[in-house]
Amino acid sequence: MTSQPLISVIVPVYNVEQYLDQCLESIVSQTYPRLEILVVDDGSTDGSGDMCDRWAERDSRISVTHQPNGGLSAARNTALDKMSGEHVIMVDSDDVLHPDAAACLLSAMERHQADIVVGDHVIVGEKATPQWPDTAAAGPDGDRAYSQSEALLAIFYQQGLTHSAWARIYRASLFDGIRYPVGQLYEDLAVIYPLLKKCDKVVKIPQVVYGYRQRESSILGHFSPKRADILNICEGLERHTLLEDNQYHSAVRSRLLSAYFNILLLSNQDKSGDHKQLQDRCWKGIKRLRGKCILDSDMRMKNRLGVIASYLGRSFLCSVVGRNYQPQP
Repeated sequence: MTSQPLISVIVPVYNVEQYLDQCLESIVSQTYPRLEILVVDDGSTDGSGDMCDRWAERDSRISVTHQPNGGLSAARNTALDKMSGEHVIMVDSDDVLHPDAAACLLSAMERHQADIVVGDHVIVGEKATPQWPDTAAAGPDGDRAYSQSEALLAIFYQQGLTHSAWARIYRASLFDGIRYPVGQLYEDLAVIYPLLKKCDKVVKIPQVVYGYRQRESSILGHFSPKRADILNICEGLERHTLLEDNQYHSAVRSRLLSAYFNILLLSNQDKSGDHKQLQDRCWKGIKRLRGKCILDSDMRMKNRLGVIASYLGRSFLCSVVGRNYQPQP
């Protein structure tokens, strides 16, 4: 009888004592038992570090590393350096896994011989427990397989796949030579291109496997100039795909246009600081790209409407379109 493959579950922890028990309970209670749970306490200043140690005493599958605060990327990288599983799942420490998440994702990976399998998610309120819909009956008929090029286009056109690290399982060897950029927001977007360039097949399944918690105090729960990291990432990809991987250039350009809209509208809502230089950068980028992107039939409708609104002027875009603008998780 073939032994079950080992799945490494990576959990970066920083000041989440209110949510950590629910997160780790959801992991140790997985119906798939062969897990290596790598918890990295990234310099927590609340009780999270002690909670991690108590969980390690309760379950031998949990190992805890305590390190000075270096951010989400640094914590994930520490765990990636230590992992020994054949597959890996990333879980943010304020989120939760569906009880069947590991089993469901691994089953799809083996069924399709995929490199990455992406599941669905539900939104969990700041103080709520997840309400899991019954998606088990969906079965494999709802699976969608993507080739490498289809997956990259879907992610950069923002149609069908996202760049997020959570709600998916990876073949662990994909991370050989790849680590998250330390000190940078949107670290998932920064690594998705090199990861997918090592893939033959990505599969999306309809089953809900993850509970994503929305809370105001999270990294992306409020505006910060650090959000401009996404512009640096996308502009770098725009230059790279122009010179070396042109088949994705239009899709990357569409994703960059989304980022310009996103940062412009969010910074305009924030009245706590002066973001004029950043807003000018975004507006300049929108004007540079809109004429090319409006002709791209694959660009999503949200971008298309944003381009049309931009021709009515910056003030119209920010005051009318941006009035009720909300970023997506």
